[in-house]
Amino acid sequence: METLLPPHEGDELSVVDMHTGGEPLRIILSGYPEVKGDGVLSKRRYVREHLDHLRRVLMYEPRGHYDMYGALIVESEIPEADLGVLFMHNEGYSTMCGHAVIALGRFAVDYKLVKAPCSPETQVNIHCPCGLVKAFVEYSEGKTGGVRFLSVPAFAFATDVTVAVDGFGEVTVDISYGGAFYAFVDSQRFGLDVTKSRTRDLVDAATAVTKAVKSQVKLHHPTSDDLAFLYGTILTDGKDDYSPEPTANMCVFAEAQVDRSPTGSGVTARVALQYSKGVIRLKQTRTFQSGATGSRFTGKAVEETRCGDFKAVVVEVAGKAFYTGVSRFVREPDDELTRGFLLK
Repeated sequence: METLLPPHEGDELSVVDMHTGGEPLRIILSGYPEVKGDGVLSKRRYVREHLDHLRRVLMYEPRGHYDMYGALIVESEIPEADLGVLFMHNEGYSTMCGHAVIALGRFAVDYKLVKAPCSPETQVNIHCPCGLVKAFVEYSEGKTGGVRFLSVPAFAFATDVTVAVDGFGEVTVDISYGGAFYAFVDSQRFGLDVTKSRTRDLVDAATAVTKAVKSQVKLHHPTSDDLAFLYGTILTDGKDDYSPEPTANMCVFAEAQVDRSPTGSGVTARVALQYSKGVIRLKQTRTFQSGATGSRFTGKAVEETRCGDFKAVVVEVAGKAFYTGVSRFVREPDDELTRGFLLK
């Protein structure tokens, strides 16, 4: 039976849904009006100021859920970019998202957003708000597979910073940048285990750290003030020294949103942090496991570089993304909940 659109007002919103390590990605194909701006960062500001109702429509219930994540493809001002992208979630708009880059790399090849693919890998240049990220998509006999990407310069912003955390007293954290800023702290500081403790307890601890760092530590980024904000807190198992065994973490970002994957930009930031502390070397591959789902990414520092005054590294992160479906969303004029809602 042919599927027809029901009665509705305005344009339909067409999406492709994927997941990377269990973390959802809703790629928006159509339904957005023109996104104005001279560059990807200015486009990010434009959608936040003028089109945020559409983020709520697609991320919030009843079409999405509290932990939904989205990607809006836009034009890039960088000639070598194959596409630009804006990331969205329950709170607003991120500057980088590694799980999304992994999914978008595969999507770009499958949906012919790049030139003719080639084996064994097809390169996809994705312009994220934090900068140009180069993804490499496994390609063989017409099929796409795993994806690795090279990050923007990543660096440790500050280590062993003491903040007063409501309900927990003084807590020592590290702050690192991997396209977005994260605070890192060993979950054992709170008597928790990132792979075994209740998700709610982990979320409460991470959220308290995020609030403390935001209020007590001033961040800055050498290239843009738009990048100078704390995205979230990553709780780890404390196993930072190099080992062939996986190390686990859980990322709580935006408005207490839980990443089901090991967090691509978080892995980038954590590798940069480990490298700055001298516990890993260039081209030493580590495996990072999600405390939520057990899914895994690999990460390694591949090149030293600089970002302003910061000593930085380019990090390679690799993982796999999978398709879950396609949807066509509509809105009815008399639906009082058409703009979405969240249950906390």
